[in-house]
Amino acid sequence: MIKQLRIFTTVLATALLALASLQAQAAGSKDFGDYQVHWSVLPSTFLSPEVAKANDLQRSKGIGIVNISIMQEQENGTLKPVGGQVEGKVTNDIQQVNFLAFRRIQEGDAVYFIAEYQYPSGELMTFNITARPTGHQQDLSIRFAHTLFSD
Repeated sequence: MIKQLRIFTTVLATALLALASLQAQAAGSKDFGDYQVHWSVLPSTFLSPEVAKANDLQRSKGIGIVNISIMQEQENGTLKPVGGQVEGKVTNDIQQVNFLAFRRIQEGDAVYFIAEYQYPSGELMTFNITARPTGHQQDLSIRFAHTLFSD
């Protein structure tokens, strides 16, 4: 299982780099003082069939993956991934709302919250995400928009 998660992380990082060169605004972050929320969005077809299967993700045209991580700034200025809860929804151009079912994936110190969603190719999708780090009483809300294209 750990080996599969490492493979997933490697493929996800590679896919994000490739995606960043193809599609602007594929990833971003928002600063909340001691915490930052990072996000990335990619088509599920960027994952290899093996990685998708190992992580129970559907690999198909029209299925996107949103990846959220919560980072806490340490005294020395470095960022440390932290656990917590993530929930959210995605809305299309005609205001149809779909709620996102986030799953926590942990690999060593790294913690990711991954959700799948359906998208029409070329349509702007708006994400409203709420993250709450473990032990933190305040929600960290982010909003971003992104367009994916079927390959």
